[in-house]
Amino acid sequence: MLTLFASSSYGQEIPPKKTSISPVIPSDTTVVKVPEVDNIPDSTQIEVAKVQDTTKPKKGAILSQIKRKAKDYERIDQKTKQITLYNEAELYYEDIELKSGIIVMDYEKQEIYAGRIKDSTGAYTQFPVFKQGSNVVEPDSIRFNYKTKKALVWNSRTEQMDFRIKADITKRENDSVYYMKGARFTTSKDIDDPEYYFVTNKVKFVPGQKVVVGFTNMVIADVPTPIILPFAFFPMTDKAQSGLLLPSYGENNQRGFFLQNLGYYLALSDNYDLAVLGDYYTNGSYALRGESRYAYRYRFSGNINVRYENLITSERGLPDYARQNIYNIQWSHTQDSKASSGSRFSASVNMGSSKYFRQSINQVNVGSTMNNNLSSSISYSKSFATIPAVNMSLTATHSQNTNTEEINMTLPTLQASVDRIFPFAPGDGPKKGFIKNLNFQYSLRGENRIKTYDSLFFKPQMFKDAQIGLQHSIPIATNFKLFKYFSASTTANYNEVWYMKTIRKDYDATTRKDTTTTVNGFDAYRTYNFGASIGTTIYGTFNFGSDKKIQAIRHVMRPSVSYTYTPSFDQYYENYTSYATAEAVVKEYSRFEGGIFGSPGKNLSNNIGFSLSNTFEAKVTEKDTTITEPRKVMLLNNLNLSTGYNVAADSLAWSPLRISGGTQLFKNKMNINFGATLNPYAIDNQGRVIDKFNIDNGGSLFRMTNANLTLGYSLASSDTKSGNKKTGDSQGERNGGRDDDLFGRNVDPSSRNDQSDDEEKDPISEFFKLDIPWDMTLAYSFNYSNTARENRISGNSLMVSVNSDITPMWKVGVSTGYDFVQKGVTFTQLRFDRDLKSWKLNFSWVPFGTNSYWSFFIGIKASVLQDVKYDKRSVPDRIIQ
Repeated sequence: MLTLFASSSYGQEIPPKKTSISPVIPSDTTVVKVPEVDNIPDSTQIEVAKVQDTTKPKKGAILSQIKRKAKDYERIDQKTKQITLYNEAELYYEDIELKSGIIVMDYEKQEIYAGRIKDSTGAYTQFPVFKQGSNVVEPDSIRFNYKTKKALVWNSRTEQMDFRIKADITKRENDSVYYMKGARFTTSKDIDDPEYYFVTNKVKFVPGQKVVVGFTNMVIADVPTPIILPFAFFPMTDKAQSGLLLPSYGENNQRGFFLQNLGYYLALSDNYDLAVLGDYYTNGSYALRGESRYAYRYRFSGNINVRYENLITSERGLPDYARQNIYNIQWSHTQDSKASSGSRFSASVNMGSSKYFRQSINQVNVGSTMNNNLSSSISYSKSFATIPAVNMSLTATHSQNTNTEEINMTLPTLQASVDRIFPFAPGDGPKKGFIKNLNFQYSLRGENRIKTYDSLFFKPQMFKDAQIGLQHSIPIATNFKLFKYFSASTTANYNEVWYMKTIRKDYDATTRKDTTTTVNGFDAYRTYNFGASIGTTIYGTFNFGSDKKIQAIRHVMRPSVSYTYTPSFDQYYENYTSYATAEAVVKEYSRFEGGIFGSPGKNLSNNIGFSLSNTFEAKVTEKDTTITEPRKVMLLNNLNLSTGYNVAADSLAWSPLRISGGTQLFKNKMNINFGATLNPYAIDNQGRVIDKFNIDNGGSLFRMTNANLTLGYSLASSDTKSGNKKTGDSQGERNGGRDDDLFGRNVDPSSRNDQSDDEEKDPISEFFKLDIPWDMTLAYSFNYSNTARENRISGNSLMVSVNSDITPMWKVGVSTGYDFVQKGVTFTQLRFDRDLKSWKLNFSWVPFGTNSYWSFFIGIKASVLQDVKYDKRSVPDRIIQ
């Protein structure tokens, strides 16, 4: 169900602060030094005032994962539970990047607000830039919940395919669904003052799948026209072609009449072929493509595609005339495992113009118009049959963001390793004891990493900005027995990193700014750490008698204690005095910051860990009296308990106790998993953890802060079990979702990818066949939260999906569920598929909810006549709450 945030003044412009005036700091506010993240100091380590508060703010787990920085100041308000970042503020959380003039993080509501600020002239500057993965939105202001991942965006500007979209309000529902209200879209380059645009109040955008808009009106020169569409739906499809390469024809408003995919297929040999295709438009645009497949049995196989398009818009001499050249190269190579036992070569290349799939005029690229990433990898690996064995690999990688046109490459990555060496072990005897089991190995990783853009691809500047680094690792370990029943192990790791470039930070009195200078030349740092663990296995059996239904229960416990120590490497850190603010501030940095393998950590780590794993198994008497041996039944696959103690910590040294477990029932058809977190420390009236045990604060020994339970159950008919099951949502899985259809299917009704078998069937004999293929999936999820005495059930839902072939030609399916917290039915989808031999029919219906819609499709299966169809569908109603 869609849930909008409550209205807030943050939806409007956030009042700016004059950058030339020092911020006023209330008595309940603490200006702090931004903490280090993962022991790697970065530019967030900025102290903006000499105001120090000995009471450090307690942070939740989520705050420790957020990286943030600001040019002017970072202010923490304990009363409002807000952190304010002002002027060139930046915030990073998981794959989310947010940059803005001002950012306010409410860590009680788990929300982030961002907006622009005014400069000295009164003009708005530093508009927010919200980026997740390759999706970038540049609005006036934004409100984001970093727990639910939902967001509201005001006056967003974004580009999708050839469209430029501006919306009054954009709602981000999840990673792949966006809703827009009061939107206008156009192909004009100036989105704020376009020559024409379409205006609509409802837009749903699912990257890589579909775009749905509601009632739409075309506006020219800010004057509405009578051109109206009740709705519009843009599916994304991609069709492969084989056999005779006949063209398709049509008309394009910008390029005139056209013929597409006109070509000739060449079967050159049994090992490789070639298809040459082309497109032609009456305004002069054209495209050429070469596609080849090759295969040598027991050796290798692959394919190569080279595509080039010369695009002309409008007519020569007109103001909107434009010309563009785009290209794409694809290469896939796979080596057969039988070809060579000591070496292997593989390639997967997809590179070219960032705008290729968006600007391509050929129909075969329609399904890829939403592609926002191109990636490539070419690798060669070899194993040397030496003693000890040596493994080596060379890999060249390429990653290209088609939105930002940013390209990241490694040319190449070198990896080499030597197998473990036991210097004190006998040549042919067992390895027993501390000395004989002592072993070490060596590994090397070197990278030549390049970051560039489309416009600089394979130009001198691209190689000038390359970063080179090598990492050497030598782990030393051993394991041995103690007192016969205890297994112990110790480890020591040594790492050495070489860089060809480092940095130097200083304050420039001329520009009155902090500067970062690149220093060319060899430099290195070295780190090490130690660890040890000891554990044992305890077996216990409870016998009830061989004549009982349950003869015995076996309990296996595996307790262990571990210790890790990592010293502080502060010798690699330097200080400089900055006068960029009103007062002088001493700042600390490492010259290795920004390197390929990071920089050495500064914080001391001295941890003791405790864990206990359990398994429970039963011996059950078989119903079949001819079987004398009892059957083993797993009661609990695992029941784990873990905690830790930080010796170096001044307070809150104990880690929360984590309990988790799981098992499988009914011949592994039902999966059960559960977990809970117990905190030994108490909380104050504001819900913050304090350095006092909960039992000493009048409570129990532990506080349960959260708990979860999930159950999954799958059933299927015998036909489905034997391999005829054709359910599941592969597209949804590629989008990061589930591989089943509990949340409905993502397959477009008009897609030819799910065509039925062309095998002839006897409709009479098959109709009366009693064995009807079917499958059913059940899933239950329960979540309890009590972090700050909220004591609530945050999630409690049951979902079910059923699919059945009621006849050889009819397939039906339903996906639905119930949310016990929201007290309503979850997303419900009804599916009907009819195989009409050379035609197919599909009806999908979501009868209620904010995503309610229905769709009907009937069309010819053959791709050459894929436009002979009737496709009718409704637009989901958008309910703004």
